[in-house]
Amino acid sequence: MIRATVWNEFFHETHVPEVMAIYPDGIHGAIAATLKEAGMETRCAWLEQPEHGLTQEVLDQTDVLFWWGHMRHEMVSDEVTERVALRVQNGMGLVALHSAHASKPFKRLMGTRTGALRWRESEDKQLMWCVSPGHPIAQGLGEYITIPMDETYGEFFEIPTPDDLVYISWFSGGEVFRSVCSWNRGAGRVVYIQCGHETYPVYHQPEVKRLLVNAAKWVMPGEALLTLGEGRHAKIPPIQE
Repeated sequence: MIRATVWNEFFHETHVPEVMAIYPDGIHGAIAATLKEAGMETRCAWLEQPEHGLTQEVLDQTDVLFWWGHMRHEMVSDEVTERVALRVQNGMGLVALHSAHASKPFKRLMGTRTGALRWRESEDKQLMWCVSPGHPIAQGLGEYITIPMDETYGEFFEIPTPDDLVYISWFSGGEVFRSVCSWNRGAGRVVYIQCGHETYPVYHQPEVKRLLVNAAKWVMPGEALLTLGEGRHAKIPPIQE
C-alpha cells in the first residue's frame, strides 16, 4: 500500500469564503480523499502545525508527498525543506502541485532560484495535451484533458529540462506551458503538475483525480529503492551564488 502525505498551506480555505465553498475540507482533504479512494493510506499536514506537520517520523513513514503551496512559501523553515529534500534523495516521491513551483522543497530539488513563469488570472480554458502517451502518468487519460477554467501559466518556466515531459498545456489566451513534468533525484522522483488553482474546483474533476493517482504510483519507490538506508546519499550541495 502506498503511504501518501498531502501537505497544504491551508490558508485560503480558512480565510477566503469562495475557496471554503469549493474545498470545505481543505485542498489537502480533497486530494487525500482521492488517494484514499484509490486504496492508498493517507495523512494530511499543513503549515501551522509544529514542524509544518513534517517531522522526521512522518516523512520516514511517507512513500509519496504531495505539496500544495501558494502565498506562504517563505514561511516554510529551511530545516523542514532540507528534511524533505533528503528524503526525496533517499527514495521518497514528491508531487508538487500548481504554485508549488515556487516552494522551497521544489526549488531546492530543481536547483533553481525562483521557479519563475508567466501567469494571470482570467478564467481561461486549459487543454492539457499528452505528449508522452505511453507514460504511466497518462494511463487511461486519452489525448488531452480539458480544464474548463484555471489560472493561466505560460512559458518561459524556469525549470531544468525534465527527464519526462508528459503534458503540454494550451490556454485560451494563447499561452503554452510544460504542465506535467518528471525528474529523477537520487533514488527518488519528483513530478510537477500545474493545474489546481484554489478558486476553481479542479481537484474535483475526475480526469485530474486520475492524474493525481497515476502520479503517486509513478513516484512510489520501487522495492530496490526501499532497501536503501538513510545516509546512502549525500546532502544536496548548496546552490552557489
